[in-house]
Amino acid sequence: MIHLITGGSASGKSAYGEQMAVEAKGRLRYYLATMRPWGEEGRARVARHRQQRMGKGFFTMEVYRNLENVMLPGRTLETEPGVSGAELWENTVVLLECMSNLVANELFEAGGTDEEIAGRIQRGVRHLQDCAGTVIVVTNEVFSDGCFYEAETMRYIRLLGRMNRELAAMADRVTEVVYGIAISVKPAGDGSW
Repeated sequence: MIHLITGGSASGKSAYGEQMAVEAKGRLRYYLATMRPWGEEGRARVARHRQQRMGKGFFTMEVYRNLENVMLPGRTLETEPGVSGAELWENTVVLLECMSNLVANELFEAGGTDEEIAGRIQRGVRHLQDCAGTVIVVTNEVFSDGCFYEAETMRYIRLLGRMNRELAAMADRVTEVVYGIAISVKPAGDGSW
């Protein structure tokens, strides 16, 4: 299952994503952190997020790009006697925090055409689906301010918008967080929340 969580800056989407990961069926929880901590503000934000998830059972991995290279157990691995890869997959939760940082890293660090970047990210998300029964992706809603930006920033905004649309189409569930309130945009379809 993929659960896409979106919202504006400081909307509470990260806390909601962590709550969903903790409540999800699964005893293995991976937190894939995509933000490079540039400067004092970035380091403070990372420290705040680490404090927020402390004691929640997450194994944190810093993954700035190339999701498809992330090494997680997956469906075919048997790590404990008597535990099948399918059982392990079902009991694994991945929280990707967040897509907006991943898109920026892929665009400005790795580069390539929009098609190449989108392809890398899509393959990466599919790889995470192969590794975990539940994949939660947090992303930003950065499209409502109506401001004019330089060409490279506009390219980033368009690419993030594209990735958000594609992830929403792939997702079983989409939630928008507004002022700390979770609003269901696309239900899981099985009646569970």
